[in-house]
Amino acid sequence: MLIIGIAGGTGCGKTTVVNQIISELPVDEVCVISQDSYYRDTSHLPYEDRVKINFDHPKSIDFDLLIDHLKALKNGETIEQPVYSFVEHNRTGDTITTKPRKVVIVEGILILTNPAIREMFDIKIYVHADSDERLIRRLKRDIAERGRDIDEVLYRYQNTLKPMHQQFIDPTKEFADIIIPNNNYNNVAVDIVRTIVKDRLN
Repeated sequence: MLIIGIAGGTGCGKTTVVNQIISELPVDEVCVISQDSYYRDTSHLPYEDRVKINFDHPKSIDFDLLIDHLKALKNGETIEQPVYSFVEHNRTGDTITTKPRKVVIVEGILILTNPAIREMFDIKIYVHADSDERLIRRLKRDIAERGRDIDEVLYRYQNTLKPMHQQFIDPTKEFADIIIPNNNYNNVAVDIVRTIVKDRLN
């Protein structure tokens, strides 16, 4: 099994890179695990308190569960990924049945901040994009897909996203094997990654 970690700041284009990598791999040979599925369960908190959580801090992620799930997949076991709701700021109680595959891609802004997770990755990728570009993408996504208004998105960006990016996320570039500049589609870098993946699989 080949485990690939893809990190980078919010709105940097991680999902685009993931989709570009898997587009040429057989469907039954790859699965994607999103860090977002592993936000800690907040069922014990009222909605008003869940809204105040700093979801861009490493402590917001249940890394222990993510590590257990990656170990299980490596051992050939099927896992049940949690399903997370950005509207409710909590897990839904549903799960996604995920079977082991030849390639497992783990993507998320904070996945390279955890040493135990980093050690499990065969390839570590950091997707870099200009901060203005990331903010624009974040605005569009959160308003269109997550029911946020512009004031809430900007407040979160200024008070949590930007400082957390500078403190925790940007420094993880030093752990990356490959840094992909993604202000525009970087087909050359993605082709290199795909070549490495195919070579490892063969």
